[in-house]
This record gives sequence, C-alpha cells and structure tokens, in this order.
Amino acid sequence: MSDTPRLLLTGGGGMVGRNIRAHPTAQGWEVLAPTRAELDLTHPQAVAEYIAAAKPDLIIHAAGRVGGIHANMANPVAFLDDNAMIGRNVIMGAWRGGVRNLLNLASTCMYPRAAENPLREEMILTAPLEPTNEGYALAKIMAMRLCEYIRREDMDAQYKTLIPCNLYGLYDSFDPARSHLVPAIIHKVHEARESGAESVEIWGDGTARREFMFAGDLADAIWTAAGDMAALPDAMNIGLGHDHTINDYYATVADVIGWTGDFTHDLSKPTGMKQKLCSVERQTAWGWSAPTSLRDGIARTYQHYLEQLST
Repeated sequence: MSDTPRLLLTGGGGMVGRNIRAHPTAQGWEVLAPTRAELDLTHPQAVAEYIAAAKPDLIIHAAGRVGGIHANMANPVAFLDDNAMIGRNVIMGAWRGGVRNLLNLASTCMYPRAAENPLREEMILTAPLEPTNEGYALAKIMAMRLCEYIRREDMDAQYKTLIPCNLYGLYDSFDPARSHLVPAIIHKVHEARESGAESVEIWGDGTARREFMFAGDLADAIWTAAGDMAALPDAMNIGLGHDHTINDYYATVADVIGWTGDFTHDLSKPTGMKQKLCSVERQTAWGWSAPTSLRDGIARTYQHYLEQLST
C-alpha cells in the first residue's frame, strides 16, 4: 500500500483547482480531480460511493456553479439549489465516509451587503445579503455552517472553511464577455497596445477600491492549511489585508505591458461599490501572508495570457 496521501479535489478544472494542482506541494500527493462527466456532484449517492471507494486523506471542496451578476439574477433557483446540493453532498459524503480532513472554499459574497470594511468573519449572518447573488451566498453559508455543526458533534473531524477575497491569475478567463476585473484589464490594455490606441476607457471615476489576490497565493494558503488543519480556525478569510483602486490596477497593467497611452473615465457608467476589503486578523494570527506583489502577479498573469494567445 502506498504511503502517498490522497487528495480528492472538487472543481479541479477551474482556476482555483488548477492552481492547487500546479502548486509544488501537490507533487507529494495523489490528487483525484474527477470531471463533471466522471462525478456529478449533485447526485448524493454517486458522491458518497466515490468518496467511500477513494478513501481520501483530505478533501478540498472548490466546486460550484459560478457566474456573474447577470447569471445570478437570471437563475437564482439554480444558483441556490445546485450549490446547496453540491456542498451538502460533498460534506456529508465525506463525514459519513469517515474522511477526517476537509477544506471548504467559500466566498466573500457571504458577508452582509452593508457590512463595514474590513470584513470580519463574525459579521456573517448579521444583516441582509446582497440581493443580486443571495442564492449563491446562502448556499455557501449553508456549507460553512454544516462544517461547523459537524465539528460540534465530532471534534476530531477537521472540517474548516476558507473565505478567499477576489482572485486573478493563471488559468483565469480572458474572454471579455465573462472575465473578471484584472484579466479584463489585461486584455483591454494589450489590445490597445497592439492596435496603437492612444487611450483606454475606464468605467466610472476609477476610485473604487478592490482586493485582488494572485490565485497561486490562494493555492499556497490552501496547501499550508492542509498541513496544519488543527490550528486552522473554523472559518477564516484569505486575503491581502490591503486593496487598490481600479485606477491602480489599470496603471499597473499598463506598466507591465508597456503601453504608454492615456486613460479616460466614462462618468456615466457606475463606479460600483466603494470598497470590499477582507480582515486578515485571523490569517495573520495563523501565520500566513500572501507572498506575491501586485506587479509580479500581473506580470505572471500577462505571460500566461500571451501563452494562451499563441495557442
């Protein structure tokens, strides 16, 4: 019998999952990352049988139905029902299958809409959620609470929840129709440089502040947690503890790419929420901080973007 520990990773084909698999620590593990065709996480019996047969030493639950604001608003039933089923099936399948260690990845959308910054873990469930993604948030809260309830009944079960801030990085989507802020900026500024455009437009005044962490750093935090499950709080933000303006992100991307044009602001477009910043008090006490600077992270992401273009 092999002494190599076995990991079951859900969502292994997504950006977070692929960064987890690419991390150097993954080389010391046997990683099982079934595709949706191989394992439908919405089917409780299939999930339970898979876990019982695999007998993983650790489960990292990174799967879920995800989408932007329009998808969440158009399909609230699916975002609540699918994510609630997936979370419940994986977590209960793990517990009933005798798995002792599980890392559940959540989302900052679990925080109240009007919560003060920085967002502290104890704020969850203290006020109404953002209506546009409430279904998704409720499903993530349910999964977090289920992990906490399991620990109340079974203190040897190390079922913990990590709440990452916004992410960017390798394996992200650069499709303008569905990309997040940082990859969208990279694509826009690269196109401006290639076309010789003298200006790039920013929606709003660019003063809104956002916390974006390099996805490889989240993978590092996850693998650090995998080796230190008992010391991990039941729920903990994973973030930078500082943020940047939208203008800062555009300026840094332009510097990395080498585009020297000007930025204009369309003040008829919404600026968005002024700030969404995670508290890292628990993370700091736990002893971890994100190692990648904004410029280095964007440079590595831009290189990945160029490699994607070449293929």
